[in-house]
Amino acid sequence: MAYSEELAIRISAALKSFPEKFEEKKMFGGIAYLYKGKMTVGIVKDDLMVRIVSDKMDEELKKKHVRPMDFTKRPLKEFVYVSPEGFKNEEALHYWIELGLEHAKGKLND
Repeated sequence: MAYSEELAIRISAALKSFPEKFEEKKMFGGIAYLYKGKMTVGIVKDDLMVRIVSDKMDEELKKKHVRPMDFTKRPLKEFVYVSPEGFKNEEALHYWIELGLEHAKGKLND
């Protein structure tokens, strides 16, 4: 199993509550959810991967269950991993999706 299929089902269900349209794409050995071609969130093994705007990175990294995404053995800019304890309920999952969507929308303006 390259990524949690249970989490993929949860994310797909959560995304239906957003007016935006998302697409799925295999990335980083898992799956990513893109908005207009920009990554928002994804799954690597059992972790949620989230893109976060630079201004919020320090604040989010202070949270329990959040760590820099170090897929390449070095932290990637504006990426974090959230362990399963950090998105146990749907409210928490929505929070991370909203952060990822905020990042994607910001990149559309670059």
